[in-house]
This record gives sequence, structure tokens and C-alpha cells, in this order.
Amino acid sequence: MPSVERYITEATIEVFATMIFLDITPGAPIIRKDDTLDTNLTSMIGLAGDLKGVLAVHCPAETAKGITGAMLGMDVEELDEDVKDAIGEIANMVAGGLKVALAADDIHTELAIPTTILGTAVRTSGQSGIARFIIPFTTSAGAFGIELQYALH
Repeated sequence: MPSVERYITEATIEVFATMIFLDITPGAPIIRKDDTLDTNLTSMIGLAGDLKGVLAVHCPAETAKGITGAMLGMDVEELDEDVKDAIGEIANMVAGGLKVALAADDIHTELAIPTTILGTAVRTSGQSGIARFIIPFTTSAGAFGIELQYALH
């Protein structure tokens, strides 16, 4: 079985090092149950193929603005289209890194386009019978998490 947790961690570190220029520190993966997240912005990408599911980047507002500011090289004051696009692109790049790592294990996965939602106290739930975890990360811009809900066929 592939180490999807490691693949996501490595892809996230690479994205932040090469595209955002922020140091990040990963935490240990946490098995998720249906619950409310401390997030204002979530960007999700559907996964199809041998590995099916959803990869999501969850950010509180201040973290999302800080990450976007670092990525674009400017101050960001509001949760606007730039922020939604930036976090969506991060989700896309991390999912792309996961796809490449899985392909090396002969596991083929296709990616959908990112969908980003804004809100408060977002509650997510997964399908029964699928694996689900979130990897917490910290940066100088704040904390965020990357969640994967998946089934490997």
C-alpha cells in the first residue's frame, strides 16, 4: 500500500518551497471523523481512477490571506478571488504531486478542477468505508490542513 500521507507531505513541502517561499512544518496525520473544522476557506479536488476520493486544503481566513500574499508578493486584506484562486492552485499542485508519486507505484489517478468554498465552521463528511485523514501544517502565515478522503481500488 502506498504511503499517501508521506506523498502529500512531500508534495506540500515542495509546493511551499518552490512556489510560495514559506517554510512549513508538517504535523502527524490525524484520522478524521465527521466534525466541524476551524476553517473559512476550503479548496477541494476530486480524484478518480485507481485511487478515488477528494483532496482538500482547509485554511482559516488569516492563514489563507498570508499564504496568498507570500505567493503573489503583496499584502492581501480580504478573502477575494485572488485568495480563492491561490488556495485552489495549491490544492491542484499538491494533488498533482500525489498523482505523480502514485504513478511511480503504478497507481493511476485523474484530477478534477479545484472547487473552493468560503464559510465559517465548515462541516465535512465522507462516504462510509473510505479512509480519511488530515495533515496539519504550520507556517509563519498560520496553520492549515490538507485532508484526503480516499479508497484505493
